[in-house]
This record gives sequence, C-alpha cells and structure tokens, in this order.
Amino acid sequence: MTVGEALRDATARIGVDWARDDAEMLMAHALGVSRSAMLLEHMRDPVPESFATMLERRLKHEPVAYILGEVEFYAPRKVLDCGTGSGCLLLTILAECPRAYGVGIDCSPAALAVARDNANALDLAARTDLRDADWTQSGWADGIGAFDLILANPPYVEDDAELDPSVRDHEPAGALFAGPDGLDAYRVLVPKLPALLSPQGVAAVEIGWRQAEAVSDIAAEAGFSAELRRDLADRPRAVILSRKGLAKGR
Repeated sequence: MTVGEALRDATARIGVDWARDDAEMLMAHALGVSRSAMLLEHMRDPVPESFATMLERRLKHEPVAYILGEVEFYAPRKVLDCGTGSGCLLLTILAECPRAYGVGIDCSPAALAVARDNANALDLAARTDLRDADWTQSGWADGIGAFDLILANPPYVEDDAELDPSVRDHEPAGALFAGPDGLDAYRVLVPKLPALLSPQGVAAVEIGWRQAEAVSDIAAEAGFSAELRRDLADRPRAVILSRKGLAKGR
C-alpha cells in the first residue's frame, strides 16, 4: 500500500470531519517529513511500519497531539497556484487537503475555463478561486493575502530551443518560452513570492533540468533557501523555497 492509499483508508476509518487532517499528521510524522513535503513528494512511497501503530491509537480515540507528543501548528490551509493552466496541481492539493482553500491565477481565459470545468467535475469549486490575472503585470496580487503553499510551473524554455513538434505545435508559446536563457519568468515571479507567503510557508517551483543552480541563485537573492527535487527520471525538476533560517519540518 502506498502513502496515498493508506491516507484514504485511514481517513475513512477515523470517520470524523477532520479525519483527513489527522491521517496526514500521523503519516507525516511516521515519514519524518512535513505535511507539505509528504503531499508533494511521498504519496507513492511505501507506508512506514510505525503508521499502523499510531493509527490504531487514533482509532481508540486518543488525540493526535498525545500520539505525536506535539501539536502541529502549520499545515497548508491556503494555496496559490501561479499559472494554474488546467488546475491540475491546485486541484490535486485541494483534493488531498479537505480543509484547504486555493487561488489559481492564469492570464489565459481558455485555460481558466478548463480549470473551472475540472474544479466542478471534482466537486472542488466551492474551495477554488480561479482568477484572470497576469503575474508579469503590476498589481495582480493586491489584496490577495498570504499563502501557506505556493505552486508555480512557469515557462522556462529558451527562446531558440528546438522542441519536439508535439510540444511546439500544440502548446501556447507564452506557456513555454522565457527569454534567451529561459529564466525571465523566474526573475519576475520569485522576488514577488516572499510577500505572498505566510511566515512558515513554502513555494514549490518547477524548473528546467539544467536550471537548478540559476534558479537557486535567483531565489537566494530574494531571501530564500532552495532545496532541489528530482523527477522520476532522476533529473532536477523543482525547487522548494523557504525563508532562510526557517526550521525544517513542522
């Protein structure tokens, strides 16, 4: 059984309105990672043996704080997806976090229409705010608030890159190309993220597989620490940004 499957099973067995939260706190503790890291990186991992013992204690109505020996004070309650497209990233997080609320922005009305259809199909529209906004323009985030988790999959392809026709001929250029070195989008977006993050919030930003060092440097200039994450082909694929000096974990 994978972590994702075990979470669904545990949620059903615990059976209270906040069951998913309880299951996620127990599983994250068993894995030794934060809930955000678990949801982003460990849903296909095998279930740690200690989870079953903790779950049995919870099923006997023992409070989670007693089981863990601590009270979790941070979890992703409010999520921002910059360039949401079809909404796949945002809606996945909302489906996994039943108490979370999400804002997705995109400058493409067509993309937002698809995202709204997907939110309705998944019964997540009530917890999703999809906005026509362009983060390259000033004022797009006025009054938007602060977020526990920010997701971004910006364009990162070099202007003169040779792409497979299946990508080049079917994807909007604005979703692909980002200047001569493919870094223009990061230079605009990353410096804006500190003002949009809650005190212990994190941002997960997708990168091109040769851009880890350059994007990490941009993040450092904005006051972030960056941790690299690799994809299933073991290529650099995302950086997790947090404020410098922020303690790891909960």
